[in-house]
Formats: sequence, structure tokens, C-alpha cells
Amino acid sequence: MDGYFAPDSMVVRAMGTRAVALTYGQRALVTGALHPRLFVGTAQHTTHRQTPYTRLGLTARLFEAVFLGDKEEADRALSFAAKRHEPVHGRMQVDGGPAHPQGAPYSAADPGLMWWTAAFTLDSVEHMHDLLVRRLRDREREELFEGFVLWAELFGMPRDAAPASYEEFRSAFDSWLASEEPWPVDEARLVARHIAGMSGYNLPAHAISSPALATVVQGSLAPRVRDLLDIPWGRHDELRLQGIARASRLAHSRVSLLARTPLMRGRSEEFYKVVAHGERELVRRGGVSMPGVSDVL
Repeated sequence: MDGYFAPDSMVVRAMGTRAVALTYGQRALVTGALHPRLFVGTAQHTTHRQTPYTRLGLTARLFEAVFLGDKEEADRALSFAAKRHEPVHGRMQVDGGPAHPQGAPYSAADPGLMWWTAAFTLDSVEHMHDLLVRRLRDREREELFEGFVLWAELFGMPRDAAPASYEEFRSAFDSWLASEEPWPVDEARLVARHIAGMSGYNLPAHAISSPALATVVQGSLAPRVRDLLDIPWGRHDELRLQGIARASRLAHSRVSLLARTPLMRGRSEEFYKVVAHGERELVRRGGVSMPGVSDVL
């Protein structure tokens, strides 16, 4: 059975590339933490406060099912997500700045917030592909954008909630990031810094590669995101990032030789499961994957 996206579409090629699939989620969550209503709405309704990496992996698997699975698998993932999102509505319990004051309403069914979820994901997939695989061509960026619009529509977003073109998306996203609206609430700052690897990843060593992943996630962030989250970045950090990026792009330039190898391409759900298993084992032994997060809100 065919899926909702053509196998040769840009969005399937990007999401099926391991270097993108295993890094875009962290970057998207760190940048998305600057949107108060989106973050607080999720934080106030999560069932994974003590297992945030398990939630990240579950989200990634749902996204992968819709992008890369057949229609039957995608529909199951969409139905599961719809049930999870149904109770997600309320009001901000904390102050998120002038644009998102305490008491402001939020809802998972809000078309604008639905697009912001897609926008943060699209921005990160695009950036990680440029950094770790190769720079996208203009037509590929437009095709990737259209794929994410369709993806958001499958989750229930009306088409008119999204920008009309990639160019409009990029202009609006960059303008938002440069404005005074991005505002990390206390828990968002704490979570984002953990996900960016500022304290290392407090998971079993086999579950996650801390130094290289932290360098990639932190270095991929826009300078303003790092500034707002107090993430330092210097010359030596940049040199490490560029070394990792060059090695990754070189490997992908040999795509004709490596295209079918599990190391480079394919679905990443088994990797997400490994991380979730490592986190569950840590919690079972009395550990905490993100110290301090479970005590907030």
C-alpha cells in the first residue's frame, strides 16, 4: 500500500536520511521551547515528565510513520495523535512575555499553533540536511515545504494556516526569531538546555552519543536561540562542528555506495527505541534523565 508521500519526494528523502532523522528532533524542540504557548501547552499535559526522551522518541516514531509508512500505518499514527491532542487545551499558568501572558489560552486544535509545530520541525529538517548531508536546491526547499504543509493538514491543520510558499515561510520564521516574541519560560529553558546537551545526556552510554550529538545540536542552533538560552559557543566549538559536518557530508557524497546501508538511510524507529529503553532503565534504577524538570509546574 502506498503512503501519503511519494518515495522520491524531498520530504521522504530527507526524513529517511539517518543524519537528519537522528538530529532534527532535538534542534526542533530546543528552538520550539522559545514559543511559550506551544511549550507550556505540551508541558502542562505531558504524561512523560520523568521520561522526556521517551516522549521525544514516541513523537519521532509517529512523525516517521506518517512520512515514511503506508497509509494504513500513517492513519493509525494520526488517530493516536488525535486522541492524545484532544485534551490539550487550557490557559498559560506562567508568564510567557507580552505576546503570551499568564492566562492566555492554548489548544492543540489551534491552527496557528499546529503550523508552528510543523514550522519548527521543517526549519530543523532543512537545516540539518544542509549541515550534515548537502545544501538543498531552491526547488527542493519549496518541495520540502509543501510536504510539511500536507503533513500538517493530515494532522488536522487547515491549509490557510500555513504560509503560501517556502519564501513566505522563511521570511515569517526568521522575522519571528528576530523579534521580541521568543520567550523561554523557566521550564522551557531547563528542558532546552538539557536537550541541547549542556550537561551531557544523562542516559546510559549505549543509548546516545553525547559529545558529538551535543556539538551538532548546539552548533546548528541560530545564534539568537543560543543567546536566549545562555548556550555558549566559541571558535573551538565551531571547529569541532565543522569537522563533524565535513565528515558527514563526505560520507553522503558517496551515496551511490552507501544508499542502502542501515548506517546512512532508512527508518530510525529502532534507534528511538534504544534511547527510550535506556531512559526507562535509568528511571527504574532511581535515576533522572533531566534533573529538575519533574519538580517544575
